[in-house]
Order: sequence, then structure tokens, then C-alpha cells
Amino acid sequence: MTATTDGNPGAASPGAAAASTTNEPRRGGGAASDLDGTAARAAERAVEHLLARQDPEGWWKGDLETNVTMDAEDLLLRQFLGILDADTTRAAALHIRREQREDGAWATFYGGPGEVSATVEAYVALRLAGDLPEAPHMARAAAWVRARGGIAAARVFTRIWLALFGWWRWEDLPELPPELLFLPKWFPLNIYDFGCWARQTIVPLTVVSAKRPVRPAPFPLDELHTDPARPNPPRPLAPATGWDGIFQRLDKALHAYHRVAPRALRRTAMNVAARWIVERQENDGCWGGIQPPAVYSVIALHLLGYDLGHPVMRAGLESLDRFAVWREDGSRMIEACQSPVWDTCLATIALADAGLPPDHPALVKAVDWMLDEEITRTGDWAVRRPELPPGGWAFEFHNDNYPDIDDTAEVVLALRRVRHPEPARVEAAVARGTRWTLGMQSRGGAWGAFDADNTSAFPNKLPFCDFGEVIDPPSADVTAHVVEMLAYEGLAQDPRTRRGIEWLLAEQESNGAWFGRWGVNHVYGTGSVLPALTAAGLPVSHPAVRRAVGWLGSVQNEDGGWGEDLRSYSDPGWIGRGTSTASQTAWALIALLAAGERDSEPVRRGVAWLAATQREDGSWDEPYFTGTGFPWDFSINYHLYRQVFPLTALGRYVYGEPSPGKER
Repeated sequence: MTATTDGNPGAASPGAAAASTTNEPRRGGGAASDLDGTAARAAERAVEHLLARQDPEGWWKGDLETNVTMDAEDLLLRQFLGILDADTTRAAALHIRREQREDGAWATFYGGPGEVSATVEAYVALRLAGDLPEAPHMARAAAWVRARGGIAAARVFTRIWLALFGWWRWEDLPELPPELLFLPKWFPLNIYDFGCWARQTIVPLTVVSAKRPVRPAPFPLDELHTDPARPNPPRPLAPATGWDGIFQRLDKALHAYHRVAPRALRRTAMNVAARWIVERQENDGCWGGIQPPAVYSVIALHLLGYDLGHPVMRAGLESLDRFAVWREDGSRMIEACQSPVWDTCLATIALADAGLPPDHPALVKAVDWMLDEEITRTGDWAVRRPELPPGGWAFEFHNDNYPDIDDTAEVVLALRRVRHPEPARVEAAVARGTRWTLGMQSRGGAWGAFDADNTSAFPNKLPFCDFGEVIDPPSADVTAHVVEMLAYEGLAQDPRTRRGIEWLLAEQESNGAWFGRWGVNHVYGTGSVLPALTAAGLPVSHPAVRRAVGWLGSVQNEDGGWGEDLRSYSDPGWIGRGTSTASQTAWALIALLAAGERDSEPVRRGVAWLAATQREDGSWDEPYFTGTGFPWDFSINYHLYRQVFPLTALGRYVYGEPSPGKER
């Protein structure tokens, strides 16, 4: 069987060989043999647990936990639209109260510090639920907010929500005119200069910014201001010689333009925005498969005259209901997103690497589902790659506009591990996904998540953009997953793969680690890069590999596990430091195993930690957040990470490293 790809015609496809397996564990002697047996039994229990969690349709999905701003904004949306009901309010409030810290604040990740915006939004949500300001938990929250500058210290998004009800002045928010959509694609700050998640949010917010709606406030919020008479104390402008000062003055000019904007031009701009929004609504009614763009799109369309019974609005609101996770205690948590494609490909890899036969019905069913999820239509990524044929996978159930490179690489790796009864169907999907991924390479040789060359420095300078990362530059973890996938496809020597490897080697930090953009943090980055480098042919003796191995050994915890706190994104003192977690321990082990360290003391201690912390049902517990939406600003607890990555690590320890063309 051969596959022909651009730049490497006739390269042998390793799919059939990589999908076969001997199911024979590696065995040592003495103490090593005891650990081998312990690891094998732990892997068996984990396999059983993961198989039991598969949906009958073939997919896996764990809860995607973020922070209470999702729940608060859901209630505020319903209040704004006039559809807030008592049951939803009661259930959301139960969840929000449970997440409050002892000092009265709310954090954005487990064990993290209090955060002003999250605390303001949670407080307002509880006021909507009937909690009185005099209640002890509310008084503590209000005092905590005031001590940190009050509402004025909150992010722009939080103050937009408050402006919707007159709790904040629209004039005191950064301006975002809908005429932004008229900027050509080559012009700085056009909407395609923003990352896809920011783009999908900003377009509807241009309508909200232009309309400046105010619903009657159900109660005052004076207790959240340091001085209710001066809720927004004036601040001096930054010097005009720097970018901050330049963009602050640009914002003042846009405020002036808001007062004189030609009505016909503004109306046309808002109509263009409405058409852009409606054209990007997915089949399930959502936008991009993520909650924030869906919320703001519903508000924008409502302001433009779409009533709640309109098919677009009805589908949008129904999609938002599907983000709700109802707990046994009656509480209700809102997911910012859902991750079935990501969870399914990672689960498939984990089960295959843990010795499940490649033609096992669960794996075949997973492949059937993933093949059905392939995206074969053009999306916004084509703005920068107009000649590139489509192919690839998204993260969510429905997100045809925004397939992503990370999911596509991991899905291809998963497909190659399964012996499917329709190999030609798999080959065709893999070929399309590989071609699309290669075509999405950025100029520097690396890959971002959703777009190519989405690296403009200007969007992050806007006063509006204080809510986290708004561009999508290449990252080490995504690039590593692509390089690993290309190696499996027989393209390790392709010039494009070699450019990706060169970029990764140049990105290694002085301590030997790699920064983790989409996972926490250097443990994730290093855990992604080492398997890619060795799969692509770098010897384990390479200096970059040895430096990374040394760093991982130096940050291993005394208990044998690994952990890295989210504060490592903002404080270098936390790099490689944190409570041991199952997923981060697994990432470190996956890296060390790829580097030929199976029999080393760090690996033995890490495997022993995973086995010792496994629960009786074969799962692991992990309250800590190890996923990243925006570094530091938006953190994620993927509830399936604690299952799939430990199983992958144990499977590779027991059965050996997967590699291109190797009998499994």
C-alpha cells in the first residue's frame, strides 16, 4: 500500500503496520517485573473504565469545566432576553455558590487566586438568584471586589454585561464599530487578523457596541464600586509615543465617530455583520461550537430585530441549552465548549497503545464516527489559503467553519492505529487531512491551531482586547503533533516536516523545556515535542532530547508524579511546579518513554505514582485544571484528560513505544 503526497511521491504509508499489535507486554526481572505487572493491571482497569464510557455512537466526551463566568453570563443572557426561569436560576446559583472561595472571591481555576471579573459576574448572578447583599457570603464577595478596585478593575467583557443593564456606562467602554467589517483582508485590524474564537465574538459585539442597549436594572450594584459617585475614576493616557497610547487615542477617536457615524453606513455595516453571523451558524444552531460567540450572536441578532421565535434564534437558544451539565445534586454547570472529537481521538490512541486489538469493535466504531465528522467544506481558514482543498477535523460536534490543525493531526494518528474494514475510506480521509494540514503551515515552518500566519501584533494592543489571547500564532504543542503525524505518514524527511522540526528545536527554552500553549504548561509542551522529535528520527542522544530529559527529571515531585500550576504562565517561579496530577504525570512519562528512558528511575517512580493513585474503578481523580484556552486568562479542566493520558503512558510503558512502520 502506498500513498502519494505533495513533496514525497510514493512514500510508503505505515498505516497497516502501525495498526497491528502483538498484545505482548514487555517484562523485566525482579523489582522491575513487579512494577511491570502492576502497570499492566492498572492499564487493564483503565481500559475497562474507558470502554464503559464510550457512547453507543462511538464517541467519547468528558465534561469541559472552566469557571463560573459561563454560568453567570448564561443567566444574564436569559435576563436580557426576558426568558430567565426559576429552575435554571436556582440550579446555576447552586453551582456558583459551591465554587466560592473562603475569602469571598471566585477563582478561574481550582486552587487559584481570586479574580475580579469572575467575582463580579458571580456576585451579579447570585443577586439575580435572590441572594441579598447583606448575606455573609455576598458581603465578603463585595468587600473583596472593592478592595481590588471595584467594577472599574474588571475586564471589558464583564463591563459590557453590566452595561446591558445600565450598571456601567457604554461611553466608558472601548468602542468597537461594525464598520470594522469593511476593512480589507490586507489591512491591519481586519477581522481575519483575529484568532477565530475572537473573530466570532467580536463581529456580534460590533453590533452590540453600536446599538448600546440598556435593559432596566433589577437592582443597584453600588456595593461593588469603591466610590458609587465616581464608579469609573479617570486614568491618565499612556504616552502617545507607545502603542498603548496610540490605541487609547484611536479609541477616543472611535468614540467621537460613534456620535457622527452616517446612519446609512452604520445600518449597512450592521446588516453585513448580521449576514456574517447567520452564514456561520452551525447545523446544531451554535456558532463555532463554543458558548461565548453563541451568546453574543444571539444578543446581536435580537437587537437587529430577530425575534425569539425566528428559526435562527430558536436554534441558537436550543444549542446553548446543550452546554448545560446537570449534576445529581440539582446544580447546573455551563460548558464553554464540548470536545467529542478531541476526546475520541485521544481515547482511541490510548486504548490502542494499551494493547486493545486494532480491530476491536470499540475502536472500529470510534473510527466510523470520526470519519463521519470529517470536514470537507471550505471555512474561514481559506481567507489565507484560498487554493487549499478542505479536509480535517474540528474539536466539537458541529464546527464546520473552523476545523483545527491539532485535532486533525491527532485524528490521523488515531485512525492509523485501527484496522478498519474499509481501509480505502480511511486512506482517503487521511490523505485529505494530511494535505490540508501541510497547506496550513505558517511561513516560519510551524503550525497554529486554526489559521495560517495569524500573527499580527495589533489586535492584542486594542483596549477592547483585555480578555486573553486574541491571535493564533504557531505553538510548539500543535507543531509537535503535526510533526508526529507527518512522521507516521512517511513524511519525516519531507522539507516541510524538517522545517517544523527546525522550528521546534529553535523554540526549546534554556531550561530544556517547551512552552505549552494549549495545555499546562511546560510539562505539556515537552510531553508533546519529545515524541514528535523521536518519531521524526532524532536520536535519543540528541542534545535537545537530553536537555528535555534532564529538565523533566529536575521537576519531578517527591511523590513520583509531575504537576505544573497554571500560575506558571504569569510567574516563572511556578514553571514545572505544582501538585502532582494524573494527566501531567502521564505527559512527562510519554516524553521520557519516547526518549528511551523506560528503565530510568524517574519513569519507574512516575509509573508507580499512576498505579498507586488509580481508583478502584480504573479511573483517576483530578480536580486541578491542566488545559488551556488562553494562557493564564482562561483555563480548562478536561475531565477525560485524567483517563486518556495515564492510560496512554501506562500502555506505552507496558507494550513499548509506537513508531512509524513498527509492528504493534
